[in-house]
Amino acid sequence: MKKIALAAAFAVAATSAFAGGYSEPMIEPEVIAQDTSSSAQGILVPVLALILIAAVASN
Repeated sequence: MKKIALAAAFAVAATSAFAGGYSEPMIEPEVIAQDTSSSAQGILVPVLALILIAAVASN
């Protein structure tokens, strides 16, 4: 009797495992982000800092 109950439990578990069927996995496209900042950004902050220091020193 235990073997029949165990077989029935395995049969129920096996049918529910395959209930959804096979679906091919979706692969998302790779997004490549390009850096759009220019090289002027690297020098802009120090130049503005020098202008601010010069303005404070002149007062």
